[in-house]
Amino acid sequence: MEDRGAIEITSLTSLAEISAEEWDRCAAPGAGRPVDPFTTHRFLSALEESGSVGPGTGWLPRHLVARAEGEVFAVMPLYAKSHSQGEYIFDHNWAHAYANAGGRYYPKLQSAVPFTPATGRRFLTLPGREAEGRAALVEGALRLAKANRCSSLHITFCAAEEAAWGEAVGLLRRASQQFHWVNRGYADFDAFLADLSSRKRKTIRKERERAQAFGGDIVSLTGDAIEPAHWDAFWRFYQDTGSRKWGSPYLTREFFDRAQETLRDDILLVLARRNGRWVAGALNFMGSDTLFGRYWGCVEDHPFLHFELCYYQAIEAAIDRGLARVEAGAQGEHKLARGYLPTQTHSLHWIADPAFARAVREYLEAEARAVDQEIEVLTAYGPFRRCADVPEQD
Repeated sequence: MEDRGAIEITSLTSLAEISAEEWDRCAAPGAGRPVDPFTTHRFLSALEESGSVGPGTGWLPRHLVARAEGEVFAVMPLYAKSHSQGEYIFDHNWAHAYANAGGRYYPKLQSAVPFTPATGRRFLTLPGREAEGRAALVEGALRLAKANRCSSLHITFCAAEEAAWGEAVGLLRRASQQFHWVNRGYADFDAFLADLSSRKRKTIRKERERAQAFGGDIVSLTGDAIEPAHWDAFWRFYQDTGSRKWGSPYLTREFFDRAQETLRDDILLVLARRNGRWVAGALNFMGSDTLFGRYWGCVEDHPFLHFELCYYQAIEAAIDRGLARVEAGAQGEHKLARGYLPTQTHSLHWIADPAFARAVREYLEAEARAVDQEIEVLTAYGPFRRCADVPEQD
C-alpha cells in the first residue's frame, strides 16, 4: 500500500495472507496464554473462514501489516464497514447526522474484533516497537481511509494507554462504560460474598439457591472436554438470543465448528442439563488474567439461571484460576448488584470532514463528563460494604 522509507505498510483482505506465527508475534507475544485471544490469528481466522465476516456481512477485512527490512513488527485488525452493527460503540446518531448533512457515512474503517466488546490492544506490535508500530499503523489506516473515501476511522475497545497515545497525536477519544468484576485476592466465592453488604450477600445466596434448584446439573468445560455435541446445543441457545437481540445471529454455525478445532483451549463453556438435555449455556473466553463473558442462551426458562451461568459461575471460575477480573460484555446495570462495577472503556476516532469532526469532538467532551458522573454514581450504589474492615452480620 505505501512505503515509509524503510517501513512498508500493506493491507490484507484475509488473514490467510499472513502466517499465524508472524501475526501472533505481534498479537500475542511471549509464552503462555495471550492477554486476550480475540486478536490472535486463530480467532480472527475463525471469523473469516466461517463466513461470519467477509462478503455480504458488512465486515470486509482490510488488516494492516507493517514491515521493516522484511520483518513484521506491527499489525492491526481492520475492516471496511457498510453498517454499524456488531460494534457495541454506537455511532448510529453520527451516521444519521452525517447523512442529513448530505454526506455518505459508509463505508467507514473499523479497527475492532467483530461482535466482541472486549478491551484489548488494537495496535499490535512487537515488544519494544510500540511507538514505531503505532505511528505506522495510524498512517496506514488514514491513508487507506482517504484512498477509499471513507468518512471515518474508528478504533474501538482499545487499551487505555493506546487511547491516551491516540488522543495525543490528534485522534478523538471516546469514553464508554462496562461492568467488570475484580478479584481482590478472594480464596473462594464465600470470601467474595463477605465483601458485600449483608442485604446483597443474602440476595445472591438466594438467587444461587433458586438457580441451582432448576432440576438438573451445571458443568464447566474447556479444552478437549468440549465435544461437538456441546456446540450443537450451544448453537440452539445462541440462535435464540441472537434472534431476540439482533434479529439474526452474527456468528455462523461454522464458527462454532472452527472454535472446536482451534479455539477450545481458549474457551470455558458453562452448560446446564436437565433430564439428559442441555437447556442453557454461557460461552466465555479466557485470557492470561481475564475471563471474558460473551454469549448466553437457553431453551428453557428457569429463575436466576441466567445470573448463575453468566455471572456467578464466571466469578467462581476466575477465583479458581487466579484471574484478575471478569469482563461480562456490553451494557447491563443488573450486573452491578452482582459485584460487577462500572469501568471506563476507550475508543479512538478520526472524521474526514473537519466541520463534522468539530461537532463530534464537542459531543465526545460532553459525553465523557456524563460517563464519569455515571460511573461515580453507580459505584456508590454498588453492593460492597462501605467499610471493608468491619464485617456485617448475616
